[in-house]
Amino acid sequence: MTEIDTKTDALVPAWLTLPDVAERLGVEVTRVRQLVKEGQLIAVRRGENRVLQVPAAFIGDGKVVKGLSGTLTLLKDDGFTDEEMLEWLFTPDPSLPGTPAQALRENRGTEVKRRAQALAV
Repeated sequence: MTEIDTKTDALVPAWLTLPDVAERLGVEVTRVRQLVKEGQLIAVRRGENRVLQVPAAFIGDGKVVKGLSGTLTLLKDDGFTDEEMLEWLFTPDPSLPGTPAQALRENRGTEVKRRAQALAV
């Protein structure tokens, strides 16, 4: 769990605390912590109280956005830190269009993974 800089923080439009994520997923907070530990979600410390938070874009329709976990694994395998993954996921990519995070929410995960794999080359 990382603390992020203001530049990366500004890229992410909305954040959820771990209890909020748990409520949206219909699980206990301990399960959300496990998802973070397993690398299926990214949680960072932010705000005045340095509370762990997850980008709201990672949660949709009562579950983790399809394709997010695989994309995070690819980026981690490429050597990205949590902060670098967030920056990549929330930086606009004209070839998508939009951000990789938006593309995942729109079920365009194949395109996102293809770009993530190209980063390793």
